[in-house]
Amino acid sequence: MSRRDHWDRVYASKPVDRLGWYAPHLETSLDWIAKLALPKDAPIIDIGCGAATLIDDLLDVGYRSITAVDISRQALATLRNRLGPQSKRIEWLAADITTAELPQKAYDLWHDRAVFHFLTEAKDRKAYRQQLLEGLKPNGHAIIGTFAPEAPPKCSGLPVQRYDAEHLADEFGSTFVLLNDKKELHVTPGGIEQMYQYCLFRKTA
Repeated sequence: MSRRDHWDRVYASKPVDRLGWYAPHLETSLDWIAKLALPKDAPIIDIGCGAATLIDDLLDVGYRSITAVDISRQALATLRNRLGPQSKRIEWLAADITTAELPQKAYDLWHDRAVFHFLTEAKDRKAYRQQLLEGLKPNGHAIIGTFAPEAPPKCSGLPVQRYDAEHLADEFGSTFVLLNDKKELHVTPGGIEQMYQYCLFRKTA
């Protein structure tokens, strides 16, 4: 089964608020974004946005240049329907981030909660890093959330690569300076505990 088929099937299988990674609000991401104090027209890209609420919350506080990327068209359709008329304010991209066509040095903020950790093959991680390197503006920021070492070895039936802050920083290299890191315990709607590692990076050039 292809990646797209897998995720389309997952998003079609149950309501959004019953999916394992569901949270009412992505509190750590929202807190860090608020502290960055980006202009409201700053271009933001949400990688693997799924049907999460981050974009709703960003719209609510006035951000108006948001790109939503997900491999699953089913997920994007769910999010688009929930946003209603506000969906017209979003740039939509149904694509695998490792192969997506993105504009160069376009984004002030790159956000990814739980895509990078699914990239268990070195070639996919390399492709992702290249997209991040080319897509972010100089001095742009990236928020990356992955499973921490304490988390389960799989998510949604797929193996994941687990990281602490040091190893995640090593993955992205010296071009990205680690500004902040935090572990956060997520409890799934089914009661399973998953420890996340969040990292905030700044691109230096």
